[in-house]
Amino acid sequence: MIMKSPLRNSPLSFFSLLTLTIFIYATSASCYAMDRSGRLGIGFANQMANDLPSISFKLQKSQAFAFGGQIAYSNDDNGGGSAAAVKIYRNFFDEPHLLFYGSVLGGMISRNRAGESDSGFQADITLGSEFSFPGLESLGFSLEFGASFNKLDDFVLETVGNNFLVSAVHFYL
Repeated sequence: MIMKSPLRNSPLSFFSLLTLTIFIYATSASCYAMDRSGRLGIGFANQMANDLPSISFKLQKSQAFAFGGQIAYSNDDNGGGSAAAVKIYRNFFDEPHLLFYGSVLGGMISRNRAGESDSGFQADITLGSEFSFPGLESLGFSLEFGASFNKLDDFVLETVGNNFLVSAVHFYL
């Protein structure tokens, strides 16, 4: 018996899942995360579906919420492209030098290959953690796992597991 995924090629299911996730983040009780409130983190990430390394930023608005973004560009005709995304973080809880969070990413992506250009979108729902070393709290390393919905050629639903070299490294000012 072959079962089809209910999320396959169904934008309605995707937006229902995204709406539910945002509702859960917004209505959860406040948490006591690592206090980086008001600090801006600047660094790099490689989370976009077109495999371009991006410049990343993260601004901790409060102990519970942060927002960030990623931007990438390459004018290479074979393997280049661009990406721009925003990301919302909801901190769940922390331990000394370790923060656990959930995040939602949404962005536009494009890819160049063999003289052709494709463009589309990417939406990720992930859980992750950010850690720093004692005495070096201004440097944050992230790990994330979850699901990615993207469309360049075809609509793709895939799982993601990002180590700190892919997920993000931020230096907090």
